[in-house]
Amino acid sequence: MKTVSAVTLDDIDRRMLRALQNDGRMTNADLARMVNLSESACLRRLRALEAEGVISRYAAVVNERAVGLPISVFVTVTLSSQAESALTAFEAAVAGVPEVVECYLMTGASDYLLRLVVRDVDDLERIHARELTRLPGVTRVSSSVAMRTVVKRSALPL
Repeated sequence: MKTVSAVTLDDIDRRMLRALQNDGRMTNADLARMVNLSESACLRRLRALEAEGVISRYAAVVNERAVGLPISVFVTVTLSSQAESALTAFEAAVAGVPEVVECYLMTGASDYLLRLVVRDVDDLERIHARELTRLPGVTRVSSSVAMRTVVKRSALPL
């Protein structure tokens, strides 16, 4: 993932971003109307936010339960080494596991925190045995199944 420095945003930028976080498919004309800009000025600002990396991509938010992946599992992974080559090898390999929807390098007792989405416990067992424990450098894997999602936001508090 590309590292982006913090960008100075004004009130119009924040209003644009809040609107797009709510509806990324809105037209430029609708966005311009919402933030009280001309369409051309709005598009220039939008392109600048994209160029600066503030907007990294546009995507649909898919309901995990609706597509048969109702269970979120949080997995901590400990590696045998924290050498840069070990981290790089693990990160390249874990990126190839489709059920891993988030992966974070962590401080503390474990090296990585993963979030997986799975169909059921059998699916989790398969991924654990055939994928996670076979990733390069893995010495310990610990899983916790989420019972219920309490808060999950895709929008940042701007």
